[in-house]
Amino acid sequence: MIKDHMGFNDRDYGRSGYDDGYGSGYGGGYGGGGYGQPGMHFGGPKSVTVKIVIVTAIVFVLQLVFRVPNGLSWFDSLFSLHPHWYQKPWQVFEFLTYGFLHDPWSLWHIGSNMLVLWMFGRMVEDRYGGKEFLLFYLTAIVFAGVTWNLTELVAGGDRPMLGASGGVSAVLLLYIFLYPRVTILFMFLIPMPAWVVGVFVVATDMFGAIGRTGAVAFTAHLGGFLFAYLYYKSGIRLMDYVPTSFKMPSFKRKPKLRVHRPDNQDEKNERRLNELLDKVNAGGQDSLSSSERRELQKLSKYYQDKRK
Repeated sequence: MIKDHMGFNDRDYGRSGYDDGYGSGYGGGYGGGGYGQPGMHFGGPKSVTVKIVIVTAIVFVLQLVFRVPNGLSWFDSLFSLHPHWYQKPWQVFEFLTYGFLHDPWSLWHIGSNMLVLWMFGRMVEDRYGGKEFLLFYLTAIVFAGVTWNLTELVAGGDRPMLGASGGVSAVLLLYIFLYPRVTILFMFLIPMPAWVVGVFVVATDMFGAIGRTGAVAFTAHLGGFLFAYLYYKSGIRLMDYVPTSFKMPSFKRKPKLRVHRPDNQDEKNERRLNELLDKVNAGGQDSLSSSERRELQKLSKYYQDKRK
């Protein structure tokens, strides 16, 4: 199998005959400081980036449960991306699911991918919003998978691929497009402008793709880079093509009690305020009871604050 790795060091990740895209994590990751820069800034519990990391970690636990010493487990085989998937077209879901799998025998594979995603994804998410970021990440995984699949068909490859690095690569390069002059601590040691890191990682994967060395899915990385470039240059917003009823997945339990929509509550408040004002206009302030006066003051303050 081919792992979708992100590393520059120790590229020999081949294990059990799969292709390794990015799992090893861009040489150990990047560091930085300050808001809007990558680094050890903890995202809030509602961050889509954090949710993606959590879901990927849960999938990895399942992989550990089903893993086998030699070869792919039935779980990994089912959800990895196979070059000849079209022979079983109902397995087209592989173009998405492979991006949530990692080498079950390597903590470095998943750890480095999720570290890079966590460090850079939060800033990209802040820029575009949670829903748009989620669609960008998932679409990048699919785009990277298609790119890898086409090149494998041309080259005659037959090993399946797994790894999140197609999506992670897209997130990283999009961040670099957005903040090209931000200083990044490459390998947590070497400070360099983000654009230099971008040139380095793209060039490295281009040479790797040409040489087809090791068990790394370089073309999946390049597919992620290409998608990020097209997304940034076109200015497209993927949410514009999604029905307005689309809702973000949530880990929260649904409340048993009915929750009133704020718009409906505003309508009730406005209707009640008009009733009280009509009463004042008809009979003056003295026509209001003490509880109605307090209610009128409360509603008036509410709309004053809302207009600020």
